[in-house]
Amino acid sequence: MKNVLAISTIAALLLFSGCSQKDPAIDATDGSQATQSTGSTVDVKDPSETSGLDDSGIEQSGTADSNEQTLSTLESKFESIQFDFDKFVIRADMQNKLENNAALSKAAALAYNVKLEGNCDEWGSDEYNYALGLKRAKSTKDALVAEGVDASRITMVSFGESNPVCTEQTRECWAQNRRVDFKLLP
Repeated sequence: MKNVLAISTIAALLLFSGCSQKDPAIDATDGSQATQSTGSTVDVKDPSETSGLDDSGIEQSGTADSNEQTLSTLESKFESIQFDFDKFVIRADMQNKLENNAALSKAAALAYNVKLEGNCDEWGSDEYNYALGLKRAKSTKDALVAEGVDASRITMVSFGESNPVCTEQTRECWAQNRRVDFKLLP
């Protein structure tokens, strides 16, 4: 009887202690594809395949240093989109920033994919903030697609509350953390 109880307990522990079935928001498989949070894959262009001048007049040579410099120069031109507390609707005062980011995505950054990073303030549970960050990234993606950016070039990730730009305990600081950042993927 003790053996049956012991075996049943071990079997139950093994059954319930399996790995989490949560899919990550972005999963880079071999560098040539990235998996979006929706499960579809997107081809990621190899920066060494592009050469010459891009639409912004920045020279694209085959070296990693110049590609990295070009990438960081272009990324610095993108502006973060801010959100209201507990909201994922793009505010009217952020529309110009969104239009400028869309224009950059369609011209100067055409050779790169765009990664949208959803962020939240520290209010709410980790799970809630993770979901809210994804909703913010999704609404930004939808707005970029409406501006003419190819949806297959956009990936999304949520950092929830884990990537703050400000750590003070003030309303102004919390407002800075409610944002979507733009990153470029080679």
